[in-house]
Amino acid sequence: MEQNDKIELQVWGITYNPVQSGAYALLLRQVDGDYRIPIVVGVAEAQAIAMRLENVIPPRPMTHDLMVSILHAFGISIDEVLIYEFNDGVFMSQILLNDGEKQVSLDSRTSDAIALALRTNARIFTTPEVLKLTGILIEKNEKGDPVIRKEPRTLADYSLNELQSLLDDAVDREEYERAAEIQRMMKTKTGQ
Repeated sequence: MEQNDKIELQVWGITYNPVQSGAYALLLRQVDGDYRIPIVVGVAEAQAIAMRLENVIPPRPMTHDLMVSILHAFGISIDEVLIYEFNDGVFMSQILLNDGEKQVSLDSRTSDAIALALRTNARIFTTPEVLKLTGILIEKNEKGDPVIRKEPRTLADYSLNELQSLLDDAVDREEYERAAEIQRMMKTKTGQ
């Protein structure tokens, strides 16, 4: 995959998932955008990620710390992590390794790949398709407060009142093609 086809992400935080007992939500944010991706991770993975985020150094190496030590001992670096697919509620990821002569891509659980990326300062990427499927758009309402909504949202998802508001905004901004598109959806919804 070309660099231009990838979207860079950063770890935004980790939080307890009240919906799924014993699980945590890892939050990734789009580097140059307003999307966030939540990923459910287990307790051990959440602990490994949180320890690195909080710069906690355990008295003995944890599994991910040991893995990084082994990679470094053999002159292998992690170039990047790529979250390349979302299928049946599961994120698929790969780690791109480099020993200076060749690159190898290994399949990995996303939580493990991110825990390793945090320990090696490797960049984290995803595809536009994964972002579209799983991304949550953070918008601001008229008061400037953050509003979260799931993408993609089409005109068919809006109520008639919301469509009227969108139409008014489009006309105010002189976006007449968009206004016509919104009017067509309003006629469809009212059966005209």
